[in-house]
Amino acid sequence: MKVKFRPMISSDWNSVAAIYKQGIETGNATFEKEIPAWEAWDSAHLKTCRIVATIDRIIVGWAAMSPVSGRCVYGGVAEVSVYVSEHYKDHKIGTRLLEQLVSESEITGLWTLQASIFPENRASIIVHEKMGFRQVGYREKIGKMDGVWRDTILLERRSKVTGIE
Repeated sequence: MKVKFRPMISSDWNSVAAIYKQGIETGNATFEKEIPAWEAWDSAHLKTCRIVATIDRIIVGWAAMSPVSGRCVYGGVAEVSVYVSEHYKDHKIGTRLLEQLVSESEITGLWTLQASIFPENRASIIVHEKMGFRQVGYREKIGKMDGVWRDTILLERRSKVTGIE
């Protein structure tokens, strides 16, 4: 099983959205409850560092980044998203996607990557920590989902290129 990586393009959206929907349905991947239209998703994410993982030209995972703020001082800080098809869990695709995302972020000059992960999503926390993310906070009752307050763990990774790690 050969995994290939390439930039995400707009025509990938149906496959990307289907994988995103699987993540939403777990209840432990995102606070989102609905798949946005491509235009809304596109405008909320950085135009660079959008990656899909494919096996035999079938999209099996994706990764992208969102700006954490519109303020220019945070221009080099982005929040990561990594999703893998439920049919390809335990194949290290998430790890490899995050590796690609980190590599591309270094090239584009991002100095801090962050991830906000539900504590129940241990696999995602482990993958991020393997890629140099460290836990910097525990956000108690940061958001309500289905009437229940949820906590998140805040992780961040400093760029090794910018020298501020």
